[in-house]
Amino acid sequence: MRFSERMGRMKASAIRDVQKRIASRPDVISFAAGLPDPALFPLDDYQAALDAMVEENGQKAFQYGLTRGYGPMLEKIVERMAQKEQVTTTIDNICMTTGSQQGIALCANMFLDEGDVVLAESPSYLGGINAFLPYGATSVAVKTDDEGMDVEELDKILSTNDRVKMLYVIPNFQNPTGKAWSLERRKAFMDVINKYDVYVIEDNPYGELRFRGEFVPSLKAMDPMNKVIYLGSFSKVMAPGLRLAFMCADPAIAHQAEEIKETWDLQCNEFTQVFAVQYMKMFDFEAHIDRIKDLYRRKCDLMLQEMDKHFPEGLKIIRPEGGMFIWFELPEGLDSDKMLDAALDAGVAYIPGESFYPSDPKQNGIRLNFTMVSEEQIVKGIKILGDFLKQYC
Repeated sequence: MRFSERMGRMKASAIRDVQKRIASRPDVISFAAGLPDPALFPLDDYQAALDAMVEENGQKAFQYGLTRGYGPMLEKIVERMAQKEQVTTTIDNICMTTGSQQGIALCANMFLDEGDVVLAESPSYLGGINAFLPYGATSVAVKTDDEGMDVEELDKILSTNDRVKMLYVIPNFQNPTGKAWSLERRKAFMDVINKYDVYVIEDNPYGELRFRGEFVPSLKAMDPMNKVIYLGSFSKVMAPGLRLAFMCADPAIAHQAEEIKETWDLQCNEFTQVFAVQYMKMFDFEAHIDRIKDLYRRKCDLMLQEMDKHFPEGLKIIRPEGGMFIWFELPEGLDSDKMLDAALDAGVAYIPGESFYPSDPKQNGIRLNFTMVSEEQIVKGIKILGDFLKQYC
């Protein structure tokens, strides 16, 4: 078959590869997932909202809608951006997307030409990195520390490479490390960005899952020059199966995204948009998010406690203030991917870190998820993993 050159550039997800390897091994305790805890889906409330939606808005919910999105949904996003992110906006700045992943792909389609460069954190979300590959762009890692992206290195790269078109960042509890940028680093980052002709994709699927520390404004809230394209999502706070997400950007960018979607998928799912508005009208959405944060905090604290108890000494462990992941690094020279099969045989699964690097990958990182396992599985699985790691460290 004569597929396009773009198909040859695409790369399979390492996460899905691990999931395939453990699918036939129900005995393995898996810390590999990146999914919300389904026990937190308020099914009774969802059922009531669905019933009311069909009765009040059934014909609308089952019909085609506008490409930009369902009007009341757009208005709700404008309201929540002001309340949750300190961003004043209008519906002209919003375009609904089928998950944040589509938002990343829309940005790549809009801005990238063959040979362009995209800068990203080191490490970063592999789904974002992979989304740029079909367009012939090169992803380049920018060094990070516990405060966020290294702005001195960023400034140096931008001043010496005129092919950098875009930056992709996850400032809140990023996947895979769980890190959140400090307020000072965000301000310094924007000071650098405003010197150059580049755009920033601020991917924020985990921002509402802060369970420790103080709120920190988004990059979009520090963006007088409209260089930040903010991607928001309801996947982690409502349900990922809804594929309900949005882009908040300069009106010209939001309009361009709308035009691209007209050729891609015509529109986002009208049914789920109408349903989400109905649910938020009938129930206390913020109280639901608070319940999610409370459970995730308990699970995260328990996992860190068990890691401190059972892991070898000297490992670098990131202790997140929110999100869904814990990242740690083994001693230099160890390869977490080559160790995975033995870990599976021992009874535990994780995601190796190498595939999360935009460039210059390191082999010693490991990502753990704490949302999809029970507290009993955390206690048992972390002991297994700790005993396993002591054979190497």
